[in-house]
Amino acid sequence: MPGNIASLHWLDCEFMAIDLELTSLNPKDSAITSVGWAEGKAGKMALNQCEHHVVMTFAPLNQSPVIHGLTQAHLKAGKPLLYCLQTLLEKGRDKIWVFHNANLDWAVLHRQFQQHGLRIPQVIIFDTLQFAVYQLAKQHQVLPSQSASLTVCRQRLGLPLATAHDALEDAFATLQLVFAQLYEFDPKAQLRLGELLHTGAIRYVSA
Repeated sequence: MPGNIASLHWLDCEFMAIDLELTSLNPKDSAITSVGWAEGKAGKMALNQCEHHVVMTFAPLNQSPVIHGLTQAHLKAGKPLLYCLQTLLEKGRDKIWVFHNANLDWAVLHRQFQQHGLRIPQVIIFDTLQFAVYQLAKQHQVLPSQSASLTVCRQRLGLPLATAHDALEDAFATLQLVFAQLYEFDPKAQLRLGELLHTGAIRYVSA
């Protein structure tokens, strides 16, 4: 992907929405129990390029079995985290990484990349939650509770109800959301990424 983010037309970019199921909301110690990603371009999803992996971990699960339905038996039979991270890096090369709440998911991924000695060039991240906050802030001085959740953001744009707390389903839901957000913001699909930087939803990161 060219280094000059301002020159990239979003319609020409490949997007990869990523979702993690975690044992807690603390990025400093949360363990990944599953990871899913969905890829697409120009509003179309590439169903044959989507993946989901349960991650082998022996970390305390807290409420994960209740929320995500993943038990210790599932996780013992999961893929090694290093394999999942390496596969994610390979599949994500030259794509825009999309998260709904990048402050959490990317923080967890960044820590795991570092702990496993994995390094990547700069990556462009698009945060659908931050994009929603930017839009909502133009209408509300104080954001209503849960107004930027994945479910509510999708409802606001007329997208169907999606299954929650499953990494692959949430990745699908996030990919659909980013395309809906971009087409609503830019109906003629003419804008370049540089013209979206002021929203705070796009940034460079590196592992």
